[in-house]
Amino acid sequence: MERVIRELPRLKEVVEELRKEGKRIVFTNGCFDILHAGHADYLERAKAFGDFLIVGMNSDGSIRKIKGEKRPIVPEEMRAKLLSSLKPVDLVFIFEEETPLKVIKAVRPDVLVKGADWPLEKIVGREFTGRVERIPFNYEISTSKIIEKVVSLYCKTSGGTTA
Repeated sequence: MERVIRELPRLKEVVEELRKEGKRIVFTNGCFDILHAGHADYLERAKAFGDFLIVGMNSDGSIRKIKGEKRPIVPEEMRAKLLSSLKPVDLVFIFEEETPLKVIKAVRPDVLVKGADWPLEKIVGREFTGRVERIPFNYEISTSKIIEKVVSLYCKTSGGTTA
């Protein structure tokens, strides 16, 4: 089975097959721009809620709409390759919209997982799933914090030159 899918009809076929096999489907989503330990921990814990973890990953265009023209840092093909190679991730679905609502409606996962920083009422697609789980973060790290640190360490100017 392919590890990265872009077409919703193909994703629905995969999900139908998994359901026939009695698999419990877990879905989560995010940008996953610069992968870090927080992502790895979160995905391991998300996978523990079922048999098959589908990660909805925002496309480059989707991220630009949400986070601005300077993002993403890592192009979607590279993000998908890295994300799909992580042990807990069974499949990556790249979506173009700002939210994964259309994907969640199509998949109707048994468990929808988001970070605990999302209030339940703000979790997109919660009404199309069997249950919602919110995972607290174990690491104080984010792509934005990594970018800020790189800028602060490597983009200081002294005497008119960039260090």
